[in-house]
Amino acid sequence: MSNGLRRAFTDWGRRVNSFWDALAVHLSPPGMLVGAMFFAASLTPSLLPRSEVAQGVLSGACFAVGYGFGNLIHWFWGFLGLRVPPGRITRVLGITAALGCIALVLIALYWTTGWQNSVRAVMGLPEVDEYQPLIIALVAAPVSIAFLVLGKALVTLIRLVWSWLMPHMPRRVALVMSITLVGLVVTLLFNNLVWRAALRGAERFYEQLDAVISTDAAPPSEWHQTGSPQSLIEWETIGRDSRRYLLDHKSAEDITQVTGQPAIEPLRTYVGLRSAPNVEARVQLALDELKRIGAFDRAALVLAMPVGTGWVDPAAIDTLEYLFHGDVATVAVQYSYLASVLSLLIEPEYGAETASALFSAVYQYWTTLPKTSRPKLYLHGLSLGAIASQNATTVYDVLGDPFDGALWAGPPFSSPIWKHATDFRLAGTPQWLPKFGNSSAVRFMNQSRPEDWDDTPWGPMRIVFLQYASDPIVFFNFDTDWTRPDWLSQPTGPDVSPALNWYPIVTFLQLAVDAALAQTAPVGYGHVYSPHDYIDAWVAVTDPPGWDAQSINALKAAINIDDYHPSNQ
Repeated sequence: MSNGLRRAFTDWGRRVNSFWDALAVHLSPPGMLVGAMFFAASLTPSLLPRSEVAQGVLSGACFAVGYGFGNLIHWFWGFLGLRVPPGRITRVLGITAALGCIALVLIALYWTTGWQNSVRAVMGLPEVDEYQPLIIALVAAPVSIAFLVLGKALVTLIRLVWSWLMPHMPRRVALVMSITLVGLVVTLLFNNLVWRAALRGAERFYEQLDAVISTDAAPPSEWHQTGSPQSLIEWETIGRDSRRYLLDHKSAEDITQVTGQPAIEPLRTYVGLRSAPNVEARVQLALDELKRIGAFDRAALVLAMPVGTGWVDPAAIDTLEYLFHGDVATVAVQYSYLASVLSLLIEPEYGAETASALFSAVYQYWTTLPKTSRPKLYLHGLSLGAIASQNATTVYDVLGDPFDGALWAGPPFSSPIWKHATDFRLAGTPQWLPKFGNSSAVRFMNQSRPEDWDDTPWGPMRIVFLQYASDPIVFFNFDTDWTRPDWLSQPTGPDVSPALNWYPIVTFLQLAVDAALAQTAPVGYGHVYSPHDYIDAWVAVTDPPGWDAQSINALKAAINIDDYHPSNQ
């Protein structure tokens, strides 16, 4: 080999070594390796299909979290003074780790199309675009870089505080103190400035959004409708979602057209947050309105707790009105402006307070009525509304004169009655479809049918939980970061990908994203409950007269479930 060529190779080697040494100063090989593992795991299936952007954000965040763990291990190894291989071996190991990371990321991106299609297949969705892996990578890269820069800034701040404290105390004590101080300051600043400001902004936004309605939405004119000239509740005090709920109801004519049977006008009452100054006044207003319109003369009276923004699922109420041929009265009282995910985290007690006050007022009046002529009394709630409704009363308060039943759909993981029944389910029954006790009071449904239940007769109170195995609102849990959830035990639910697996921390982050996007699923999956399943659930709870299997199937056939997707409302 000529001297010139030898010098060229030598210079090239020095440049490679210099590049690697410079890179090693800023990037941790163990961090890159663990980050790549987290990135790959984040591409595996979870409960819901994800768009390219959502997956890219999730994968970028997972890489950053994994890098943080790997970098912490790398630093701790050196902090303990443990031996490391000589420089050349370390360099070779680092290059090998880097190549391994790249290979792992590419392999995971190659497999992600099949993984996502496995989720979509159980929900009857078309396959993803072949360019999805490229878009995911392009989105994930800046997200991971942003998180890494933020982490680097925090580490720099800790090192700075550490250097200030070391002259005044032992080195390791100074380190612990610096981490503690920076952690406390950052947490306090985030909670008191960023988080609270964001929540106040969100509440103001939703409050303004709640008041917005198109100019052509005139107040109702019928005497029994909320917001009419005769109503005790002013039309301007209820918001967008509640107005849609009241205006888009099925009339007696609509019900007759679907069922083929004579029907009467169903009664829907709604009290907004602006309708009265406090919970007690809003509840009293609701009770007075129910009395005014004759709600206690109907066959069924439903106390429906809305979700955080005040939305009531029309699929739940429409189907009940079909089954009772309009002979139903429903009342709902708004308790929040925030979306359910935010309300679930910061203000679930607001919903419980309103639900308890509403139930107490209506129940006390209801118990004064003759048992032979008063309506059947039912509770209903979806999502955050299901938690609030479950907190409305205790069984001890109604033992002497129990209400007739409850249908709680998509109950969040912290729901009290749901959690008790699920935790103490019969051995051998899955968490996604448990059996509790002798099934005389509490039963669970998903896409299955009541015909699958045993012949145990119902008691005086019927409670049905409608939940899908693919609903992340139901099965998200803070314990999934380090604990494999029971709902992943075999057999898994029919709407869950067979390729779904549990990975520490990553699965928790996947479920968090799924929960935020829970209503993007197709009807009948995730957190979007099908009117067909509501029909079966209401039949189980209320046992409406005059319906057999043939007529129920005809009712389902007459309902277009796609009309009930949140995106179409």
